[in-house]
Amino acid sequence: MADSYSMCKIIYHPGYCKYDLGPGHPFDPRRVEMVLDLLKEYGYLKEPIKPDIVQPNDLLSIHDQTYINVVEAASRGEKILNIEDYGLGTIDNPVSLGMAVGARYQAGGTLLGARLLIEKKAEKVLQLGGGFHHARRRMAEGFCIYNDVALAIKEMTNAGWHVAYLDMDVHHGDGVQEIFYDAENVMTISIHESGEYLFPGTGWLNELGKGMGRSLKLNLPLEPFTEGESYIEVLDGILPKALSWFKPDAIVVQAGADAHFSDPLADLLLTTQDFEKYFRRIIRLTDEYCRGKALFTLGGGYSLTAAPRIWTILYMVLLNIDIPAELPLSWKERWEKKIGKQLPDFLHDVYPAFDPVQRKEEISRNNRELVHRLLDAVIADWL
Repeated sequence: MADSYSMCKIIYHPGYCKYDLGPGHPFDPRRVEMVLDLLKEYGYLKEPIKPDIVQPNDLLSIHDQTYINVVEAASRGEKILNIEDYGLGTIDNPVSLGMAVGARYQAGGTLLGARLLIEKKAEKVLQLGGGFHHARRRMAEGFCIYNDVALAIKEMTNAGWHVAYLDMDVHHGDGVQEIFYDAENVMTISIHESGEYLFPGTGWLNELGKGMGRSLKLNLPLEPFTEGESYIEVLDGILPKALSWFKPDAIVVQAGADAHFSDPLADLLLTTQDFEKYFRRIIRLTDEYCRGKALFTLGGGYSLTAAPRIWTILYMVLLNIDIPAELPLSWKERWEKKIGKQLPDFLHDVYPAFDPVQRKEEISRNNRELVHRLLDAVIADWL
């Protein structure tokens, strides 16, 4: 385990908790607190590196100055005319005091992860926060106000790197795609539930990029009720081919946990076992095609009974720790009182996790067809 500990750096700052959108909001800071507490209970918590907060001007490579000014002012409690024009003051993105400070701490963590890779101070990085992939240049969207992953990718491309961005959140990574839509040195790959049924309504096969970025923006909008076997088949159908052709210097992974079957905001049916397989495949492909360089962030994941377990598994896979079977009783009892929900007894899901889907074969066939259609659309540019 010693080699894994030295090659994989962990990033976290208590300031992340300042990004709190209020009681009852799905984006609950306790998700990550549960991960940290669980790792501590297991005895596997490595002391995280604490990042510096980014300053508002540091965000200008990604966001518009006027937008930054509005976010910062609203975060201080100032009244902003027509604030909804910036995506703020909505159900998804309510204004809360200090939210910009929390967002800039989170962005600082993801930016630090990029710099650790660039400076060869780490081979892989797990940022225990971030993943705000919906934030756009001039608008907040989908619980996201500052796009930390885009900021980190920009840092890498400024260093001359080609970067692959893999978005495993159940919602399309629209903000990152938009920011790099014409970039020839950034490939974005988003595997998500179809926008026909789910926010943000984007991420279609024909969104391939423009100009020099053509055929570098890849989207796989999956059928609702896709199970893990089909999901991983889609991953295997596109990711090795894309990375083999693009030859990135590093991969940035938004490791959202909301494709889990218990997530309240989506309809995919992955289990924790599927997530573990997914993480191990990504790491193997990173070592094969990306010089071993990977930056993982968190992201969506709104089941308090599932997301903390999934991200704990990610931590253990990255650090080459054997996955324990049972959840510590003391941790379980402590957090059941705090969140008012019953937690499972085991780190992994216990089968059967859900009733089999009657249309399983049809869904799998439709998902396979997506892979074929996407490859047909880009193959001419890849040759």
